[in-house]
Amino acid sequence: MRPLRVAVVGAGPAGLYTADALRFQKQVEVLVDVLDRLPTPFGLLRYGVAPDHLKMKSLAVTLQRVLDDPGVRFLGNVVCGADVTLDELRDRYDAVVYAFGAAVDRRLGIPGEDLPGSTSATAFVSWYSGHPDRSGPACSLDHPGVAVVGVGNVAVDVARILAKPVDVLRSTDMPDDVLAALERSVVTDVHVLGRRGPAEARFTHKELRELGELDDVDVVVRPDEIALDARAEAAVASDPVLARNVELLRAWSARPPTGAARRIHLRFGLRPVEVLGPDRVVGLRVERCRVENDGTVRGTGEVEQLDVGAVLRAVGYRGTPIDGVPFDERTGTVPTDGSARVLRDGALSPGEYAVGWIMRGPTGVLGTNRADGQDAADALLADAASLRGSRAGADDDLLELLESRGVQVVSTNGWSAIDAAEVLLGGEQGRPRTKIADRDGLLAASRG
Repeated sequence: MRPLRVAVVGAGPAGLYTADALRFQKQVEVLVDVLDRLPTPFGLLRYGVAPDHLKMKSLAVTLQRVLDDPGVRFLGNVVCGADVTLDELRDRYDAVVYAFGAAVDRRLGIPGEDLPGSTSATAFVSWYSGHPDRSGPACSLDHPGVAVVGVGNVAVDVARILAKPVDVLRSTDMPDDVLAALERSVVTDVHVLGRRGPAEARFTHKELRELGELDDVDVVVRPDEIALDARAEAAVASDPVLARNVELLRAWSARPPTGAARRIHLRFGLRPVEVLGPDRVVGLRVERCRVENDGTVRGTGEVEQLDVGAVLRAVGYRGTPIDGVPFDERTGTVPTDGSARVLRDGALSPGEYAVGWIMRGPTGVLGTNRADGQDAADALLADAASLRGSRAGADDDLLELLESRGVQVVSTNGWSAIDAAEVLLGGEQGRPRTKIADRDGLLAASRG
């Protein structure tokens, strides 16, 4: 009996965990092609996890083992919906798994949001992570103040990178131009803003605690902004993570300033109402908020102006559609039946599955994708008998089709060449790795 052929669209953790689950089981032979629009695998692990989170970044070793499996093939620098259509994929594979994530940031919807100096935290993270789609520094660092809107882990990561001494970052894989820009930075005060209180903040305790461990950085918390009402007290009492976070915030609020060179201001109960210009960001107007008994947030009319030269919004992500793939514009996800099986117009679509953020929205941590991958593999294998007779049966290899169209596909070996080139570049500088940050450079490295 011939093997099942599966295409996974997206080479981030969700896609690679799915490939691993399909290959690890022994009941059906499965061959997996993992496609990605970037020349490199690992998705947000490579381009979203902060470079100084070395332990988390080491997960790449585990995911690399998936790509080393002889039954898994990496096809990078391939844009699904453009270089190859969805119909062409479904003709050549028994099943297609969508794992292309949710990489577009949400907007604030306030005046001045599009001024130079106001941008998304996503763009800033892409810049310091060496994403090949970046076009240069996400914002200038020539003003002492920066506002980061949001109180999740991305906001905390951005604040930490802005405040951390650059010498500590030289041991990471940051591109050289990023290190040079951070060395020239004059930022001294980072304002992290949440419209709700600390009981609703979404950072994990580890991420929050790291802010207090930075050298020559004071964490500033106002006691009145972390006071809890009865509803928030109940939420904290029932959640150990929230309880530890609030305990830490209270400790910081009681600690006198040390005169450190930089400060991270954790502010709660404030929402941005206007980015001030006119030609570039010169400040941010915020309004004091209160949370009503029903959980809604209301402005009080009390306003404050922050002296900042940049505004970075970190208020969430949403998915974007690929031509031919079912998509729910309201949720920004590929609709499924709850078992990873994709729905088209409300009905099951045989041979189509979705995992990760494009299925469930931008929630959870990297490890959450392992369970997603296993669920998708279980559903696909349960459908195996019907899938074998479902495809149209084009027998030519996808790689041949792509190369005939002039697509410069980065194969598994091409990625290995990029990996070796980055390690070599880092070694020349006394670092474990230095990222190649432009697409042309990555493609050149892939050719050895």
